[in-house]
Amino acid sequence: MKTRITELLGIQYPIVQGGMQNVGYAELAAAVSNAGGLGIITALTQPTPEDLDKEIKRCKEMTDKPFGVNLTILPTIKPVPYEEYARVICENNITVVETAGRNPEPFMPLFEGAGVKVVHKCTSVRHALKAEKVGVAAVSVDGFECAGHPGEDDIPNLVLLPAAAKVIKIPMLASGGIGTGAQMAACLALGADGINMGTRFLASKESPVHDNMKRAIAEASELDTALIFRPLKNTARVFKNAVATRVNDIEREKGPDMKFDYIQDLVAGVKGKAALTSGEIDGGIWTSGMVQGLIDSYPSCAEIIDDIISECVGTINQRLAGFLND
Repeated sequence: MKTRITELLGIQYPIVQGGMQNVGYAELAAAVSNAGGLGIITALTQPTPEDLDKEIKRCKEMTDKPFGVNLTILPTIKPVPYEEYARVICENNITVVETAGRNPEPFMPLFEGAGVKVVHKCTSVRHALKAEKVGVAAVSVDGFECAGHPGEDDIPNLVLLPAAAKVIKIPMLASGGIGTGAQMAACLALGADGINMGTRFLASKESPVHDNMKRAIAEASELDTALIFRPLKNTARVFKNAVATRVNDIEREKGPDMKFDYIQDLVAGVKGKAALTSGEIDGGIWTSGMVQGLIDSYPSCAEIIDDIISECVGTINQRLAGFLND
C-alpha cells in the first residue's frame, strides 16, 4: 500500500502506533514496526533521558525497521528536561518523532537540524494549521473518540478529518476511534493518508499491560469510557472504572468550585501505572478509547495489522466498488 505517509515515513503500511504513556516500550514498538507499521516508543515513560537512550538501543536490537519516539510536551508540577529527551532522540538517529501537547515550534530547529521528521498530534483544525505553519512534516488529527486528551471542541472524526483535509497540505494521519480495516478505508476516503491507533495496540499480545486490562477492553462496549477533568478544561477519556466514576461524582458535587486538589490522589499517575502492571482494573486511572467497543480479542500486532490491511483493501475493492454501476 502506498500513500504520502508510507513514502514520508519509509514504512510498508500507513499504520502508526500512537504514543501511550506507560505502554510505549521497545517490545510493542518493535512488534508494530516489524509488522510493517511504525512503532512508537514513549519518551516520558522512561524516567530519565539516559533511560530513553537505553530503550531506543533495546528497540534497535529487536527491529531493523523504522520506528519513532513520542515526546508529549505538557505543563508539569515537576520540571521535565524536554530538551535533553529531544537531544537523545536526535543522537540516536531516530527519523520520526511524534509530538503532542504544546506547540513543537521551540524544538523544530533541533529536530530539523538532525533530519528528524516531526508528526504533530492535533485535536483541532486550527492547531493542525499552526503545526503546518511551524514546519512539521505531517499531522495526526485526533478526533473526539480518542483515548487520552481529545481537546475541548468535541469534534468526531467524521467531521474533523474532512475539515482538516480541506485546508491542510502536508500528509495527515487519522487518529482516535480507529481499530478496523473498514474504518481505515473510511479515513482514507475522508482525506487521511494513514491511521494512528493507540487502544487497538494496547489490546495486543505484545502490549506490556496486564492481560486483565486487555480482557476488560475486549469485553467493554463503546459506552464504557469516561470523560474526566472537563471542569478543569483538560478533558481526558479513560476506561470507565470505579475510580473514574468517583472522579465524575466529585466533579458534579463541586460544580463551579471544582479544583484539581479534590481528585489529585485519585488520579495519581503512579496509581494508574501500577494498575496497568498489576491488572487491578480499579487500581487507578488508565486510558482507553471508544474503539474498545469494536475490539473483542488481543492478538499479535502482526495479526492486527494484517487483518486491518486485508479488510481495508476488501472494503475498497469489493464493498465500495460494488455500489458503482457497471
